[in-house]
Amino acid sequence: MLQELSIKNFAIIDHLDVAFKNGMTVLTGETGAGKSIIIDAVGLLAGGRGSANFVRTGTDKAIIQGSFIFPTGGTTYRVLDDLGIDHDDGSVILQREIHASGRNTCRVNGMLVNTSTLKRIGETAVDIHGQNEHQELMQPEKHLGMLDEFAGAKVAKLRENYGQIYRRYTQLQSTLENRRTNEKEWAQHLDMLTFQVNEIESANLQPGEEDKLVAERDRLDNYQRINDALQRSQMTLTGEETAPGVTDQLSNALQAMQGIADFDAAFKQISDSLETAYYALTDAVGAVSSQLDLLEWDEGRLDAIEQRLDVINQLKRKYGDSESQVLKYYDKIAAELKQMQATDEQADDLEEQVAAQETKLHEVGEALSEARHHASEKLEKAIHAELADLYMAKTVFAVRFSRSKNEDLLSTGLDHVEFYLRTNPGEAMRPLAKIASGGELSRIMLALKTIFSESQGITSIIFDEVDTGVSGRVAQAIAEKISGIARESQVLCITHLPQVAAMADHHYFIAKKIVGERTETSLTRLDESNRVDELARMSAGTQVTKLALEHAHELLKLADEVKNSQPNSKNE
Repeated sequence: MLQELSIKNFAIIDHLDVAFKNGMTVLTGETGAGKSIIIDAVGLLAGGRGSANFVRTGTDKAIIQGSFIFPTGGTTYRVLDDLGIDHDDGSVILQREIHASGRNTCRVNGMLVNTSTLKRIGETAVDIHGQNEHQELMQPEKHLGMLDEFAGAKVAKLRENYGQIYRRYTQLQSTLENRRTNEKEWAQHLDMLTFQVNEIESANLQPGEEDKLVAERDRLDNYQRINDALQRSQMTLTGEETAPGVTDQLSNALQAMQGIADFDAAFKQISDSLETAYYALTDAVGAVSSQLDLLEWDEGRLDAIEQRLDVINQLKRKYGDSESQVLKYYDKIAAELKQMQATDEQADDLEEQVAAQETKLHEVGEALSEARHHASEKLEKAIHAELADLYMAKTVFAVRFSRSKNEDLLSTGLDHVEFYLRTNPGEAMRPLAKIASGGELSRIMLALKTIFSESQGITSIIFDEVDTGVSGRVAQAIAEKISGIARESQVLCITHLPQVAAMADHHYFIAKKIVGERTETSLTRLDESNRVDELARMSAGTQVTKLALEHAHELLKLADEVKNSQPNSKNE
Protein backbone atom coordinates (compact mmCIF):
# COMPACT_ATOMS: atom_id res chain seq x y z
CA MET A 1 0.00 0.00 0.00
CA LEU A 2 0.97 3.62 -0.49
CA GLN A 3 1.88 5.03 2.92
CA GLU A 4 3.19 8.50 2.12
CA LEU A 5 3.28 10.70 -0.95
CA SER A 6 5.45 13.79 -1.37
CA ILE A 7 5.05 16.13 -4.37
CA LYS A 8 7.16 19.22 -5.06
CA ASN A 9 7.03 21.68 -7.97
CA PHE A 10 4.59 19.54 -9.93
CA ALA A 11 2.10 21.42 -12.16
CA ILE A 12 0.14 23.75 -9.84
CA ILE A 13 1.37 21.94 -6.72
CA ASP A 14 4.12 23.82 -4.93
CA HIS A 15 4.69 21.33 -2.13
CA LEU A 16 2.38 18.62 -0.85
CA ASP A 17 2.91 15.84 1.72
CA VAL A 18 0.15 13.39 2.54
CA ALA A 19 -0.06 10.12 4.48
CA PHE A 20 -2.48 7.44 3.31
CA LYS A 21 -4.00 4.53 5.21
CA ASN A 22 -5.67 1.23 4.44
CA GLY A 23 -9.24 1.12 3.21
CA MET A 24 -10.97 3.59 0.94
CA THR A 25 -9.72 7.17 0.59
CA VAL A 26 -11.62 9.71 -1.52
CA LEU A 27 -10.34 12.98 -2.93
CA THR A 28 -12.98 15.58 -3.67
CA GLY A 29 -12.95 19.24 -4.58
CA GLU A 30 -14.00 21.72 -7.20
CA THR A 31 -13.17 21.15 -10.85
CA GLY A 32 -9.63 22.24 -11.67
CA ALA A 33 -8.42 22.12 -8.08
CA GLY A 34 -5.79 19.51 -8.90
CA LYS A 35 -7.35 16.18 -7.95
CA SER A 36 -6.23 14.42 -11.12
CA ILE A 37 -2.80 16.02 -10.83
CA ILE A 38 -2.21 14.03 -7.65
CA ILE A 39 -3.19 10.86 -9.49
CA ASP A 40 -0.87 11.85 -12.34
CA ALA A 41 1.96 12.12 -9.83
CA VAL A 42 1.29 8.61 -8.53
CA GLY A 43 1.12 7.40 -12.12
CA LEU A 44 4.60 8.79 -12.76
CA LEU A 45 5.90 6.87 -9.74
CA ALA A 46 4.43 3.76 -11.36
CA GLY A 47 6.46 4.39 -14.52
CA GLY A 48 4.05 6.54 -16.51
CA ARG A 49 5.33 8.76 -19.30
CA GLY A 50 6.90 11.97 -17.99
CA SER A 51 7.09 15.38 -19.61
CA ALA A 52 8.80 18.69 -18.91
CA ASN A 53 5.29 20.18 -18.97
CA PHE A 54 4.75 18.70 -15.51
CA VAL A 55 7.47 20.93 -14.01
CA ARG A 56 6.02 23.92 -12.19
CA THR A 57 6.74 27.15 -14.04
CA GLY A 58 9.86 28.91 -12.75
CA THR A 59 11.41 25.80 -11.14
CA ASP A 60 14.20 23.48 -12.28
CA LYS A 61 12.55 20.15 -11.62
CA ALA A 62 9.54 18.36 -10.18
CA ILE A 63 10.16 15.79 -7.43
CA ILE A 64 7.73 13.00 -6.58
CA GLN A 65 8.35 10.42 -3.88
CA GLY A 66 6.18 7.62 -2.57
CA SER A 67 6.73 5.23 0.33
CA PHE A 68 5.11 1.79 -0.05
CA ILE A 69 4.84 -1.37 2.00
CA PHE A 70 3.57 -4.72 0.72
CA PRO A 71 2.46 -8.08 2.14
CA THR A 72 5.25 -10.54 2.90
CA GLY A 73 6.06 -12.57 -0.21
CA GLY A 74 4.24 -10.07 -2.43
CA THR A 75 4.86 -9.73 -6.16
CA THR A 76 6.69 -6.42 -5.75
CA TYR A 77 9.27 -7.92 -3.41
CA ARG A 78 9.89 -10.78 -5.88
CA VAL A 79 10.48 -8.26 -8.67
CA LEU A 80 12.89 -6.32 -6.44
CA ASP A 81 14.76 -9.54 -5.68
CA ASP A 82 15.07 -10.27 -9.40
CA LEU A 83 16.49 -6.77 -9.93
CA GLY A 84 18.88 -7.01 -6.96
CA ILE A 85 17.29 -4.06 -5.13
CA ASP A 86 17.49 -4.22 -1.32
CA HIS A 87 14.29 -4.09 0.76
CA ASP A 88 15.43 -5.49 4.10
CA ASP A 89 13.21 -3.21 6.20
CA GLY A 90 10.13 -4.03 4.11
CA SER A 91 9.62 -0.51 2.82
CA VAL A 92 9.94 0.50 -0.81
CA ILE A 93 10.58 4.13 -1.74
CA LEU A 94 9.97 5.14 -5.34
CA GLN A 95 11.32 8.52 -6.40
CA ARG A 96 11.18 10.36 -9.70
CA GLU A 97 12.59 13.71 -10.72
CA ILE A 98 11.48 15.40 -13.93
CA HIS A 99 13.80 18.19 -15.00
CA ALA A 100 12.76 21.25 -17.00
CA SER A 101 15.06 19.96 -19.75
CA GLY A 102 12.91 16.82 -20.01
CA ARG A 103 15.46 14.51 -18.39
CA ASN A 104 14.11 11.96 -15.90
CA THR A 105 15.88 10.56 -12.84
CA CYS A 106 14.32 7.49 -11.19
CA ARG A 107 15.32 5.76 -7.96
CA VAL A 108 14.07 2.73 -6.07
CA ASN A 109 15.26 2.54 -2.46
CA GLY A 110 18.02 4.94 -3.45
CA MET A 111 19.22 2.87 -6.42
CA LEU A 112 19.19 4.58 -9.81
CA VAL A 113 16.98 2.77 -12.33
CA ASN A 114 15.62 3.55 -15.78
CA THR A 115 11.94 4.26 -16.44
CA SER A 116 11.36 0.75 -17.79
CA THR A 117 12.52 -0.76 -14.51
CA LEU A 118 10.45 1.75 -12.54
CA LYS A 119 7.41 0.77 -14.61
CA ARG A 120 8.04 -2.93 -14.02
CA ILE A 121 8.03 -2.31 -10.27
CA GLY A 122 5.21 0.25 -10.33
CA GLU A 123 2.85 -2.07 -12.23
CA THR A 124 2.95 -4.48 -9.29
CA ALA A 125 2.29 -1.71 -6.77
CA VAL A 126 -0.36 0.58 -8.26
CA ASP A 127 -3.30 -0.01 -10.59
CA ILE A 128 -4.76 3.25 -11.94
CA HIS A 129 -8.19 3.32 -13.57
CA GLY A 130 -9.55 6.33 -15.38
CA GLN A 131 -12.82 6.72 -17.22
CA ASN A 132 -11.32 7.01 -20.69
CA GLU A 133 -8.10 5.07 -20.32
CA HIS A 134 -7.39 1.74 -22.00
CA GLN A 135 -6.72 -0.30 -18.89
CA GLU A 136 -5.49 -3.83 -18.53
CA LEU A 137 -9.06 -5.13 -18.66
CA MET A 138 -9.45 -3.43 -22.04
CA GLN A 139 -6.40 -5.21 -23.49
CA PRO A 140 -7.38 -8.62 -24.97
CA GLU A 141 -3.83 -9.91 -24.80
CA LYS A 142 -4.01 -9.65 -20.98
CA HIS A 143 -7.24 -11.63 -20.59
CA LEU A 144 -5.63 -15.07 -20.62
CA GLY A 145 -3.29 -14.14 -17.78
CA MET A 146 -6.18 -12.73 -15.79
CA LEU A 147 -8.20 -15.91 -16.24
CA ASP A 148 -5.21 -17.97 -15.09
CA GLU A 149 -4.83 -15.78 -12.00
CA PHE A 150 -8.49 -16.28 -11.18
CA ALA A 151 -8.22 -20.05 -11.76
CA GLY A 152 -5.60 -20.47 -9.05
CA ALA A 153 -3.08 -23.19 -8.17
CA LYS A 154 -4.23 -26.00 -10.49
CA VAL A 155 -3.91 -23.92 -13.64
CA ALA A 156 -0.69 -22.34 -12.37
CA LYS A 157 0.90 -25.78 -11.95
CA LEU A 158 -0.25 -26.97 -15.38
CA ARG A 159 0.97 -23.75 -17.01
CA GLU A 160 4.39 -24.07 -15.34
CA ASN A 161 4.67 -27.69 -16.52
CA TYR A 162 3.61 -26.69 -20.02
CA GLY A 163 6.17 -23.86 -20.02
CA GLN A 164 9.04 -26.19 -19.14
CA ILE A 165 8.11 -28.60 -21.94
CA TYR A 166 7.63 -25.70 -24.36
CA ARG A 167 11.10 -24.30 -23.67
CA ARG A 168 12.70 -27.70 -24.31
CA TYR A 169 10.59 -28.13 -27.45
CA THR A 170 11.62 -24.75 -28.89
CA GLN A 171 15.30 -25.48 -28.21
CA LEU A 172 15.12 -28.79 -30.05
CA GLN A 173 13.00 -27.31 -32.84
CA SER A 174 15.47 -24.47 -33.32
CA THR A 175 18.37 -26.91 -33.57
CA LEU A 176 16.49 -29.05 -36.07
CA GLU A 177 15.52 -26.06 -38.22
CA ASN A 178 19.06 -24.76 -38.21
CA ARG A 179 20.31 -28.14 -39.36
CA ARG A 180 17.75 -28.27 -42.15
CA THR A 181 18.28 -24.69 -43.28
CA ASN A 182 22.05 -24.69 -43.03
CA GLU A 183 22.83 -28.31 -43.78
CA LYS A 184 25.24 -27.42 -46.62
CA GLU A 185 26.96 -24.74 -44.55
CA TRP A 186 27.12 -27.15 -41.60
CA ALA A 187 28.84 -29.83 -43.73
CA GLN A 188 31.29 -27.31 -45.20
CA HIS A 189 32.15 -25.95 -41.77
CA LEU A 190 32.59 -29.49 -40.44
CA ASP A 191 34.97 -30.34 -43.32
CA MET A 192 36.96 -27.16 -42.77
CA LEU A 193 37.38 -27.79 -39.05
CA THR A 194 38.40 -31.40 -39.70
CA PHE A 195 41.06 -30.28 -42.20
CA GLN A 196 42.44 -27.59 -39.91
CA VAL A 197 42.60 -29.86 -36.88
CA ASN A 198 44.36 -32.59 -38.89
CA GLU A 199 46.79 -30.09 -40.41
CA ILE A 200 47.88 -28.70 -37.05
CA GLU A 201 47.94 -32.13 -35.40
CA SER A 202 50.11 -33.66 -38.15
CA ALA A 203 52.59 -30.78 -37.86
CA ASN A 204 53.24 -31.76 -34.22
CA LEU A 205 54.16 -28.17 -33.43
CA GLN A 206 56.15 -27.61 -30.22
CA PRO A 207 56.42 -24.35 -28.26
CA GLY A 208 59.82 -22.67 -28.83
CA GLU A 209 60.67 -24.96 -31.71
CA GLU A 210 61.06 -22.18 -34.27
CA ASP A 211 63.69 -20.29 -32.26
CA LYS A 212 65.81 -23.44 -31.90
CA LEU A 213 65.58 -24.23 -35.60
CA VAL A 214 66.52 -20.70 -36.62
CA ALA A 215 69.61 -20.85 -34.38
CA GLU A 216 70.65 -24.21 -35.86
CA ARG A 217 70.07 -22.97 -39.42
CA ASP A 218 72.21 -19.91 -38.78
CA ARG A 219 75.10 -22.15 -37.64
CA LEU A 220 74.85 -24.29 -40.77
CA ASP A 221 74.49 -21.28 -43.05
CA ASN A 222 77.74 -19.83 -41.58
CA TYR A 223 79.71 -23.10 -41.31
CA GLN A 224 82.86 -21.92 -43.14
CA ARG A 225 83.07 -18.66 -41.26
CA ILE A 226 82.64 -20.43 -37.91
CA ASN A 227 85.25 -23.10 -38.82
CA ASP A 228 87.81 -20.50 -39.89
CA ALA A 229 87.33 -18.50 -36.70
CA LEU A 230 87.72 -21.56 -34.47
CA GLN A 231 90.85 -22.77 -36.34
CA ARG A 232 92.47 -19.33 -36.14
CA SER A 233 91.61 -19.03 -32.44
CA GLN A 234 93.07 -22.46 -31.71
CA MET A 235 96.33 -21.75 -33.54
CA THR A 236 96.72 -18.41 -31.84
CA LEU A 237 96.20 -19.89 -28.42
CA THR A 238 98.24 -23.11 -28.81
CA GLY A 239 100.91 -21.93 -31.35
CA GLU A 240 102.57 -23.58 -34.33
CA GLU A 241 105.78 -25.58 -34.77
CA THR A 242 107.73 -22.44 -35.53
CA ALA A 243 106.27 -20.20 -32.83
CA PRO A 244 104.84 -20.67 -29.36
CA GLY A 245 101.17 -19.84 -28.74
CA VAL A 246 99.63 -17.32 -26.40
CA THR A 247 99.07 -20.03 -23.79
CA ASP A 248 102.80 -20.99 -23.69
CA GLN A 249 103.91 -17.36 -23.54
CA LEU A 250 101.48 -16.67 -20.71
CA SER A 251 102.79 -19.75 -18.88
CA ASN A 252 106.38 -18.43 -19.12
CA ALA A 253 105.33 -15.03 -17.78
CA LEU A 254 103.48 -16.69 -14.90
CA GLN A 255 106.53 -18.77 -13.91
CA ALA A 256 108.74 -15.69 -13.95
CA MET A 257 106.41 -13.69 -11.66
CA GLN A 258 105.85 -16.61 -9.29
CA GLY A 259 109.66 -16.63 -8.75
CA ILE A 260 109.58 -13.08 -7.28
CA ALA A 261 106.08 -13.04 -5.77
CA ASP A 262 107.37 -13.39 -2.24
CA PHE A 263 109.50 -10.22 -2.44
CA ASP A 264 106.67 -7.72 -2.80
CA ALA A 265 102.86 -7.68 -2.49
CA ALA A 266 102.64 -5.95 -5.86
CA PHE A 267 104.56 -8.84 -7.48
CA LYS A 268 102.20 -11.30 -5.76
CA GLN A 269 99.14 -9.49 -7.16
CA ILE A 270 100.59 -9.59 -10.72
CA SER A 271 101.33 -13.29 -10.30
CA ASP A 272 97.77 -14.02 -9.18
CA SER A 273 96.31 -12.08 -12.11
CA LEU A 274 98.47 -13.99 -14.60
CA GLU A 275 97.43 -17.26 -12.95
CA THR A 276 93.75 -16.40 -13.32
CA ALA A 277 94.25 -15.38 -16.92
CA TYR A 278 96.20 -18.57 -17.64
CA TYR A 279 93.48 -20.89 -16.35
CA ALA A 280 90.75 -18.86 -18.14
CA LEU A 281 92.72 -19.08 -21.35
CA THR A 282 93.22 -22.82 -20.85
CA ASP A 283 89.43 -23.23 -20.48
CA ALA A 284 88.95 -21.23 -23.68
CA VAL A 285 91.41 -23.50 -25.52
CA GLY A 286 89.37 -26.54 -24.40
CA ALA A 287 86.06 -24.92 -25.46
CA VAL A 288 87.45 -24.03 -28.91
CA SER A 289 88.72 -27.58 -29.33
CA SER A 290 85.33 -29.03 -28.33
CA GLN A 291 83.48 -26.81 -30.79
CA LEU A 292 85.85 -27.90 -33.56
CA ASP A 293 85.19 -31.53 -32.72
CA LEU A 294 81.42 -30.93 -32.83
CA LEU A 295 81.47 -28.85 -35.96
CA GLU A 296 80.31 -30.72 -39.03
CA TRP A 297 78.66 -29.83 -42.29
CA ASP A 298 75.34 -31.59 -43.08
CA GLU A 299 73.65 -30.21 -46.14
CA GLY A 300 70.70 -32.63 -45.68
CA ARG A 301 70.07 -31.27 -42.17
CA LEU A 302 70.00 -27.69 -43.48
CA ASP A 303 67.38 -28.65 -46.05
CA ALA A 304 65.32 -30.40 -43.39
CA ILE A 305 65.44 -27.31 -41.17
CA GLU A 306 64.34 -25.05 -44.01
CA GLN A 307 61.43 -27.35 -44.81
CA ARG A 308 60.34 -27.48 -41.15
CA LEU A 309 60.51 -23.70 -40.83
CA ASP A 310 58.41 -23.41 -43.97
CA VAL A 311 55.72 -25.65 -42.38
CA ILE A 312 55.72 -23.50 -39.24
CA ASN A 313 55.46 -20.28 -41.25
CA GLN A 314 52.52 -21.67 -43.23
CA LEU A 315 50.71 -22.52 -39.99
CA LYS A 316 51.42 -19.02 -38.65
CA ARG A 317 50.06 -17.38 -41.81
CA LYS A 318 46.80 -19.33 -41.44
CA TYR A 319 46.19 -19.60 -37.72
CA GLY A 320 48.23 -17.09 -35.72
CA ASP A 321 51.30 -14.89 -35.44
CA SER A 322 53.21 -17.25 -33.18
CA GLU A 323 53.42 -20.92 -32.22
CA SER A 324 51.44 -20.26 -29.05
CA GLN A 325 48.63 -18.56 -30.99
CA VAL A 326 48.49 -21.45 -33.47
CA LEU A 327 48.23 -23.95 -30.62
CA LYS A 328 45.56 -21.83 -28.89
CA TYR A 329 43.53 -21.75 -32.10
CA TYR A 330 43.92 -25.52 -32.34
CA ASP A 331 42.42 -26.01 -28.87
CA LYS A 332 39.43 -23.86 -29.86
CA ILE A 333 38.62 -25.59 -33.15
CA ALA A 334 39.26 -29.05 -31.72
CA ALA A 335 36.58 -28.42 -29.07
CA GLU A 336 34.16 -27.06 -31.69
CA LEU A 337 34.79 -30.05 -33.95
CA LYS A 338 34.12 -32.43 -31.08
CA GLN A 339 30.81 -30.71 -30.32
CA MET A 340 29.72 -30.77 -33.97
CA GLN A 341 30.63 -34.44 -34.30
CA ALA A 342 28.59 -35.20 -31.18
CA THR A 343 25.65 -33.25 -32.61
CA ASP A 344 25.97 -35.21 -35.83
CA GLU A 345 25.69 -38.43 -33.88
CA GLN A 346 22.49 -37.17 -32.24
CA ALA A 347 21.00 -35.86 -35.47
CA ASP A 348 19.36 -39.16 -36.30
CA ASP A 349 16.97 -38.98 -33.34
CA LEU A 350 16.56 -35.19 -33.23
CA GLU A 351 13.32 -35.31 -35.20
CA GLU A 352 12.03 -38.01 -32.88
CA GLN A 353 12.83 -35.85 -29.85
CA VAL A 354 10.97 -32.88 -31.37
CA ALA A 355 7.95 -35.06 -32.13
CA ALA A 356 7.96 -36.49 -28.61
CA GLN A 357 8.06 -33.01 -27.02
CA GLU A 358 5.27 -31.84 -29.31
CA THR A 359 3.10 -34.77 -28.23
CA LYS A 360 3.75 -33.91 -24.56
CA LEU A 361 2.87 -30.28 -25.25
CA HIS A 362 -0.48 -31.22 -26.75
CA GLU A 363 -1.27 -33.54 -23.83
CA VAL A 364 -0.44 -30.96 -21.14
CA GLY A 365 -1.95 -28.16 -23.27
CA GLU A 366 -5.28 -29.99 -23.51
CA ALA A 367 -5.33 -30.54 -19.74
CA LEU A 368 -4.53 -26.86 -19.23
CA SER A 369 -7.26 -25.84 -21.65
CA GLU A 370 -9.81 -28.03 -19.87
CA ALA A 371 -8.90 -26.50 -16.49
CA ARG A 372 -9.23 -23.03 -17.99
CA HIS A 373 -12.69 -23.80 -19.36
CA HIS A 374 -13.83 -24.90 -15.90
CA ALA A 375 -12.39 -21.72 -14.39
CA SER A 376 -14.06 -19.57 -17.06
CA GLU A 377 -17.49 -20.95 -16.11
CA LYS A 378 -16.91 -19.93 -12.49
CA LEU A 379 -15.64 -16.53 -13.59
CA GLU A 380 -18.70 -15.90 -15.76
CA LYS A 381 -21.03 -16.69 -12.85
CA ALA A 382 -19.07 -14.44 -10.50
CA ILE A 383 -19.10 -11.55 -12.98
CA HIS A 384 -22.83 -11.91 -13.61
CA ALA A 385 -23.45 -11.70 -9.86
CA GLU A 386 -21.39 -8.52 -9.63
CA LEU A 387 -23.14 -6.96 -12.63
CA ALA A 388 -26.52 -7.73 -11.12
CA ASP A 389 -25.51 -5.78 -8.02
CA LEU A 390 -24.72 -2.88 -10.34
CA TYR A 391 -28.18 -3.00 -12.00
CA MET A 392 -26.88 -4.72 -15.11
CA ALA A 393 -28.61 -8.07 -14.55
CA LYS A 394 -29.37 -8.48 -18.25
CA THR A 395 -25.76 -8.02 -19.29
CA VAL A 396 -24.06 -11.23 -20.41
CA PHE A 397 -20.35 -11.77 -19.82
CA ALA A 398 -18.53 -14.60 -21.60
CA VAL A 399 -14.98 -15.92 -21.85
CA ARG A 400 -14.36 -16.83 -25.48
CA PHE A 401 -11.73 -19.44 -26.38
CA SER A 402 -10.11 -19.84 -29.77
CA ARG A 403 -7.13 -21.49 -31.37
CA SER A 404 -5.01 -20.46 -34.32
CA LYS A 405 -5.92 -21.93 -37.69
CA ASN A 406 -2.58 -23.70 -37.94
CA GLU A 407 -2.87 -25.04 -34.39
CA ASP A 408 0.37 -23.25 -33.52
CA LEU A 409 1.81 -24.10 -30.15
CA LEU A 410 1.97 -20.99 -27.95
CA SER A 411 4.24 -20.35 -25.00
CA THR A 412 1.12 -19.95 -22.82
CA GLY A 413 -0.76 -23.03 -24.03
CA LEU A 414 -3.16 -23.89 -26.82
CA ASP A 415 -5.72 -21.15 -26.11
CA HIS A 416 -6.43 -17.60 -27.13
CA VAL A 417 -8.81 -15.99 -24.63
CA GLU A 418 -10.85 -12.80 -24.88
CA PHE A 419 -13.66 -11.40 -22.74
CA TYR A 420 -16.98 -10.69 -24.51
CA LEU A 421 -20.09 -8.80 -23.39
CA ARG A 422 -23.67 -8.25 -24.42
CA THR A 423 -25.14 -5.28 -22.58
CA ASN A 424 -28.69 -5.46 -23.95
CA PRO A 425 -30.95 -8.39 -24.93
CA GLY A 426 -31.10 -8.97 -28.67
CA GLU A 427 -27.66 -7.51 -29.34
CA ALA A 428 -24.69 -9.56 -30.45
CA MET A 429 -21.87 -10.48 -28.10
CA ARG A 430 -19.01 -8.05 -28.61
CA PRO A 431 -15.39 -7.95 -27.44
CA LEU A 432 -15.00 -6.13 -24.13
CA ALA A 433 -12.27 -3.97 -25.68
CA LYS A 434 -14.77 -2.52 -28.17
CA ILE A 435 -17.51 -1.49 -25.75
CA ALA A 436 -18.23 2.24 -25.62
CA SER A 437 -17.00 4.20 -22.61
CA GLY A 438 -19.28 5.87 -20.13
CA GLY A 439 -21.28 4.87 -17.08
CA GLU A 440 -21.93 1.43 -18.51
CA LEU A 441 -18.24 0.76 -19.02
CA SER A 442 -17.52 2.03 -15.50
CA ARG A 443 -19.85 -0.56 -13.99
CA ILE A 444 -18.45 -3.38 -16.09
CA MET A 445 -14.94 -2.39 -15.11
CA LEU A 446 -15.89 -2.28 -11.43
CA ALA A 447 -17.46 -5.73 -11.62
CA LEU A 448 -14.31 -7.17 -13.16
CA LYS A 449 -12.05 -5.30 -10.78
CA THR A 450 -14.04 -6.61 -7.81
CA ILE A 451 -13.35 -10.15 -8.97
CA PHE A 452 -9.71 -9.62 -9.91
CA SER A 453 -8.57 -7.24 -7.17
CA GLU A 454 -7.45 -10.02 -4.82
CA SER A 455 -6.05 -12.43 -7.41
CA GLN A 456 -3.90 -9.76 -9.07
CA GLY A 457 -2.14 -9.02 -5.79
CA ILE A 458 -1.98 -5.24 -6.37
CA THR A 459 -2.26 -3.47 -3.02
CA SER A 460 -3.12 0.06 -4.21
CA ILE A 461 -5.92 0.71 -6.70
CA ILE A 462 -6.76 4.20 -7.92
CA PHE A 463 -10.10 5.16 -9.48
CA ASP A 464 -10.02 8.49 -11.29
CA GLU A 465 -13.64 9.62 -11.83
CA VAL A 466 -14.79 6.19 -12.99
CA ASP A 467 -18.26 7.04 -11.67
CA THR A 468 -18.90 9.78 -14.25
CA GLY A 469 -22.20 9.47 -16.06
CA VAL A 470 -24.16 7.63 -13.36
CA SER A 471 -26.48 8.72 -10.58
CA GLY A 472 -29.15 7.49 -8.18
CA ARG A 473 -29.19 3.84 -7.23
CA VAL A 474 -26.46 3.02 -9.75
CA ALA A 475 -24.20 5.56 -8.05
CA GLN A 476 -24.91 3.91 -4.71
CA ALA A 477 -24.14 0.48 -6.15
CA ILE A 478 -20.83 1.75 -7.57
CA ALA A 479 -19.98 3.26 -4.21
CA GLU A 480 -20.57 -0.06 -2.48
CA LYS A 481 -18.48 -1.94 -5.04
CA ILE A 482 -15.54 0.43 -4.60
CA SER A 483 -15.87 0.08 -0.86
CA GLY A 484 -15.89 -3.70 -1.26
CA ILE A 485 -12.70 -3.59 -3.29
CA ALA A 486 -11.15 -1.53 -0.50
CA ARG A 487 -11.63 -4.54 1.79
CA GLU A 488 -8.93 -6.32 -0.20
CA SER A 489 -6.77 -3.47 -1.49
CA GLN A 490 -6.04 0.12 -0.57
CA VAL A 491 -8.26 2.32 -2.76
CA LEU A 492 -7.73 5.96 -3.68
CA CYS A 493 -10.73 7.44 -5.45
CA ILE A 494 -11.43 10.78 -7.11
CA THR A 495 -15.17 11.30 -7.30
CA HIS A 496 -17.92 13.84 -7.92
CA LEU A 497 -20.60 11.60 -6.45
CA PRO A 498 -21.63 12.17 -2.82
CA GLN A 499 -22.72 8.51 -2.58
CA VAL A 500 -19.15 7.38 -3.34
CA ALA A 501 -17.56 9.98 -1.08
CA ALA A 502 -19.81 8.94 1.81
CA MET A 503 -18.50 5.37 1.65
CA ALA A 504 -14.91 6.47 2.23
CA ASP A 505 -12.90 5.55 5.30
CA HIS A 506 -10.78 8.68 4.78
CA HIS A 507 -11.82 11.88 3.02
CA TYR A 508 -9.51 14.61 1.66
CA PHE A 509 -10.62 17.91 0.22
CA ILE A 510 -8.51 19.47 -2.52
CA ALA A 511 -8.64 23.21 -3.13
CA LYS A 512 -6.67 25.74 -5.10
CA LYS A 513 -5.92 29.32 -4.13
CA ILE A 514 -3.96 32.27 -5.46
CA VAL A 515 -0.82 33.07 -3.45
CA GLY A 516 0.78 36.23 -4.78
CA GLU A 517 0.32 35.73 -8.48
CA ARG A 518 0.64 31.93 -8.42
CA THR A 519 -1.96 29.20 -8.21
CA GLU A 520 -1.33 26.61 -5.50
CA THR A 521 -3.11 23.40 -4.52
CA SER A 522 -3.75 22.37 -0.93
CA LEU A 523 -5.00 19.11 0.57
CA THR A 524 -7.00 18.89 3.81
CA ARG A 525 -8.28 15.83 5.64
CA LEU A 526 -11.91 16.30 6.62
CA ASP A 527 -13.38 15.41 9.98
CA GLU A 528 -16.99 14.29 10.35
CA SER A 529 -18.40 17.82 10.49
CA ASN A 530 -16.48 18.98 7.43
CA ARG A 531 -17.42 15.79 5.59
CA VAL A 532 -21.09 16.66 6.05
CA ASP A 533 -20.49 20.10 4.59
CA GLU A 534 -18.54 18.69 1.63
CA LEU A 535 -21.15 16.01 0.86
CA ALA A 536 -23.84 18.69 1.00
CA ARG A 537 -21.83 20.85 -1.42
CA MET A 538 -21.40 17.90 -3.76
CA SER A 539 -25.16 17.26 -3.69
CA ALA A 540 -26.45 20.83 -3.88
CA GLY A 541 -23.70 22.73 -5.66
CA THR A 542 -22.76 26.25 -4.58
CA GLN A 543 -25.91 26.84 -2.48
CA VAL A 544 -25.86 24.45 0.49
CA THR A 545 -29.36 24.12 1.92
CA LYS A 546 -30.65 22.60 5.11
CA LEU A 547 -32.09 19.78 3.07
CA ALA A 548 -28.70 19.13 1.49
CA LEU A 549 -27.10 18.92 4.93
CA GLU A 550 -29.75 16.48 6.08
CA HIS A 551 -29.17 14.42 2.97
CA ALA A 552 -25.42 14.40 3.69
CA HIS A 553 -26.07 13.11 7.22
CA GLU A 554 -28.32 10.44 5.79
CA LEU A 555 -25.66 9.37 3.26
CA LEU A 556 -23.04 8.96 5.99
CA LYS A 557 -25.44 6.99 8.16
CA LEU A 558 -26.33 4.71 5.24
CA ALA A 559 -22.63 4.28 4.40
CA ASP A 560 -21.85 3.16 7.96
CA GLU A 561 -24.66 0.60 7.81
CA VAL A 562 -23.40 -0.78 4.48
CA LYS A 563 -19.79 -0.99 5.63
CA ASN A 564 -20.77 -2.68 8.89
CA SER A 565 -22.63 -5.30 6.90
CA GLN A 566 -19.64 -6.01 4.63
CA PRO A 567 -17.17 -8.83 5.42
CA ASN A 568 -14.23 -7.78 7.57
CA SER A 569 -11.32 -6.44 5.58
CA LYS A 570 -8.09 -8.39 5.51
CA ASN A 571 -6.47 -5.01 6.18
CA GLU A 572 -8.24 -4.59 9.48
